[in-house]
Amino acid sequence: MINDNHLNSPVDATKITWEKTFIETLAMEALREQRLRRRWGIFFKLIFLVLIIFGFYLFSDLGNGEMENLGQHAALIEINGAIESEGSGSAQAIIPALNRAFADSGSVGVVMRINSPGGSPVQAGMINDEIGRLRKEYPKKPIYVVVDEMCASGGYYIAVAADKIYVNKASIVGSIGVLMDGFGFTALMDKFGVERRLLTAGENKGFMDPFSPQTEKQKIFSQSMLNEIHQQFIDVVRKGRGQRLKETSDTFSGFFWIGSKAVSMGLADDFGTVDSVSRDVLKTANIVDYTQKEGLPERVLKKFGASIGSGAFSSIWNSRAPALR
Repeated sequence: MINDNHLNSPVDATKITWEKTFIETLAMEALREQRLRRRWGIFFKLIFLVLIIFGFYLFSDLGNGEMENLGQHAALIEINGAIESEGSGSAQAIIPALNRAFADSGSVGVVMRINSPGGSPVQAGMINDEIGRLRKEYPKKPIYVVVDEMCASGGYYIAVAADKIYVNKASIVGSIGVLMDGFGFTALMDKFGVERRLLTAGENKGFMDPFSPQTEKQKIFSQSMLNEIHQQFIDVVRKGRGQRLKETSDTFSGFFWIGSKAVSMGLADDFGTVDSVSRDVLKTANIVDYTQKEGLPERVLKKFGASIGSGAFSSIWNSRAPALR
């Protein structure tokens, strides 16, 4: 019979406890070191990613920087899409491009190519005002608009600030009007017994809420606001087109016309393209694009949905705000 009483001796117990503690300590240190390496690895990867994005940002924005040694040229600026507070059709994107185009000593004139159904009266007004300011600052440098498929409403609001407007015979031009659209669901809610619980401080704070009834006072207020913005639009068109405009009862009704009709009505001046205006009017075949392009960081953020929240809010608000379209 084997005597294993020696395993229970105080010396052996102390040795086992010490070995166990030592092994646990080693394991914990190894685990801590592994976590630390992982964190540093993630940190350096993030730094590397930031450097790559920054490098691409600098590279992609080279075309938006100062342009040198380009010789005599026509400065091209494109507006493609809706006139909105963000994106390529915003004042934030268009105005800096206009300033660079006018300020460049090599540009003999500015050509804006517009393809837009309209949009924000605020953004269109800001761009129109800036064109007027730059025309006064650079009186010898003309600015022409070339209409692509469409130059309607807010797009036309911008176009009338130019010296001349060139169109294609089939381009869509005009739509001088303002709208505010939305939906009302009160009858549907009554049918299904749905109660709207909206608490406000202020008699008209829930104004334009699609789930609340619209009062006659609110309708009158809305129409008054639209009429005022419409009159601003009319004044801008009359100022920009001057004696060339042949007004009729339909001119400011919101109708739009094809390019050939727009020329006969004085809404546009002639037929032409960016190339023909540059070659025949500005007398240069050299065209330099000053359009402010969207940088890589913005494209990456949009790709991964960073602007989804703000886009959703903008969509909700824009559906209720007055629009030149």
